[in-house]
Amino acid sequence: MLIQVVKSKIHRVKVTQAELNYVGSVTIDRNLMDAANLMEGERVQIVNINNGERLETYVIAGDRNSGTICLNGPAARKVQQGDLLIIIGYGFLTMEEAKSFKPSLVFPDENTNLIP
Repeated sequence: MLIQVVKSKIHRVKVTQAELNYVGSVTIDRNLMDAANLMEGERVQIVNINNGERLETYVIAGDRNSGTICLNGPAARKVQQGDLLIIIGYGFLTMEEAKSFKPSLVFPDENTNLIP
């Protein structure tokens, strides 16, 4: 049996843009993606701390060191620039794998920079 567990998490990251007239997705600074072990095209859950909205979309890689967190397409209606988000990626593991698995957790600073 496989269970779904948290694989990746970017905690309390600030929305820098919301682009309604775009195909869809969330654009994330490549540094944050790498630190959180997220892949381009990966399905993620977005949790908006400011308004309680939850949605699912997929990741697009943003420019490295840009600090970009941009909700695109319909998801742009669920956020405002400056909102704080939690971005969560999940993975499927066996029960045995899940017992020792450690997710990649990222806690950026208030300017969306990685904290060393």
